Amino acid sequence: MPSPSQVSSSQTVAQNRIAILLPCYNEAATIGSVVESFHQALPSAIIYVYDNNSTDKTKEIAQAAGATVRTETKQGKGNVVRRMFADIDADTYLMADGDGTYDVEKAPELVESMVLGNYDMVVGSRAAEDHLASSRFGHRAGNELLTRAVAMIFGHGFTDMLSGYRVFSRRFVKSFPACSSGFEIETEITIHALQLGLPVLEIETRYFDRPEGSTSKLNTYRDGLRILGTIIMLFKDIRPLLFFGICFLLLVALSVILAVPIISTFMDTGLVPRHPTAVLATGTMLLGFLNLGCGIILDSVSRGRLEMKKLHYLSICNDSAPSSPISNTP
Repeated sequence: MPSPSQVSSSQTVAQNRIAILLPCYNEAATIGSVVESFHQALPSAIIYVYDNNSTDKTKEIAQAAGATVRTETKQGKGNVVRRMFADIDADTYLMADGDGTYDVEKAPELVESMVLGNYDMVVGSRAAEDHLASSRFGHRAGNELLTRAVAMIFGHGFTDMLSGYRVFSRRFVKSFPACSSGFEIETEITIHALQLGLPVLEIETRYFDRPEGSTSKLNTYRDGLRILGTIIMLFKDIRPLLFFGICFLLLVALSVILAVPIISTFMDTGLVPRHPTAVLATGTMLLGFLNLGCGIILDSVSRGRLEMKKLHYLSICNDSAPSSPISNTP
């Protein structure tokens, strides 16, 4: 017989309004089975398929499978995610891809872990052996390098930063200022969670091969460079003192390298024979200190923005969190 706490936990999960969000572009080969699988795994959830200008039968097949189908005309996964987060009102949000590569049977565990653990995000990290077998080498190597770069700059927290299989709280979704337009949206989501120090969890899940007739929309080099650019831009915005401090050190080092022979010649002869180099060394040193000044000023601005983000996050009611009774007993 289940204990009262287990019954209460089950009721808490069951009472949550769960929205399953599936951004799709030309996924006619898989979207029907994905929708049906989620219906079986989470019968009480509402499944939303957001079509992103598909040229095949994605919309018709999703509707026939029982999904609520909507359209986002701005091309790119980031644009679709921003629209989904803005439009859908729920207590718990589960986001996945419509390509049939994620383990739908793991969905109840991901949702339950987030709700009962009072997390703001639970990431379904792809099992290393499955990812190795199912993904192209460039995708795997890029994911690992970019994940390490984010961990080094913003702090450790994830082993699979680019996983598209995630569960969010209402508080996270409604306080996330999505700016990305493409596949870099997962990077922005990850860094947002790390910046605010939100409670997050990673659970390993199976990752499957794409079925025949389904092709990846991710371009290894183009999208990899876009993700790297997003990391650099967020590095500048979130940690400006460190970013411009590194620029300061590099410019000062370059200035010193240029100035050493000039100073040595001046000490020996009392002459400055290479005026252009002297001007370049002086300008580089000044530019370095300008970068340092920018870093100091922007660091204060960044702290103010962080405080505003945290206040906005705290102002949102998190209905998915289990309530705890207040006791006056010491």
